[in-house]
Amino acid sequence: MTELPELSGPEFGPASGGPAKQLIIFVHGYGADGNDLISLKQYFSQVSPDAAFISPNAPFRCDGTPFGYQWYDVWMQDPEKRLAAIRSAAEIFDNFIDQQLSRYSLDDKNLVLVGFSQGTMMSLFAAPRRKNSVAGIVGYSGRMEAPELLMDEIRSRPPVVMVHGDSDELLPVLEMENAAAALRDNEVEISTHVRPGLGHGIDDEGIRIGLEFVKNVLG
Repeated sequence: MTELPELSGPEFGPASGGPAKQLIIFVHGYGADGNDLISLKQYFSQVSPDAAFISPNAPFRCDGTPFGYQWYDVWMQDPEKRLAAIRSAAEIFDNFIDQQLSRYSLDDKNLVLVGFSQGTMMSLFAAPRRKNSVAGIVGYSGRMEAPELLMDEIRSRPPVVMVHGDSDELLPVLEMENAAAALRDNEVEISTHVRPGLGHGIDDEGIRIGLEFVKNVLG
């Protein structure tokens, strides 16, 4: 069996200074790295002061940007090769999740994934295929890969919130609606929020929505 790549990236917390009672993993988008999202800790630590935060670099150097990383080649057109690449990345990501939960002696129910763009795609692919449900998924400006496979492969149903700009120049807001439809078809609790005038990014209201969700699912 081939040894899986080890992921690492910037970390923070818990802000309370005590032992971690929750874990929040930020999952960056195509061509970025862990530093891209770790700054969100300043907001999420306000509602989850006992959470540890980590924002891993994706496992592969990005084809499109020399200093960034990718979970898989987002431009890959061959559906079989694309799905194989997604499954490979999800296996690496799953292994990382297991390592981090073990590190902090936590369970899936203590974990929230916060993804942006390709990070949302990775989160929505990996988490519902885990045996135990994570506490929740926050997905910004993303879509779902291989929604037609979800019915046969879903193992857990974590609640999801998705936020998407109606002026997204890379992923049209319809992608969020398609993902939400697939999740609802599989009895996953999902709420969606369209942000008027927002492009491919995260705005203050999107952060507020994410904070409210995390506060609810982590208690």
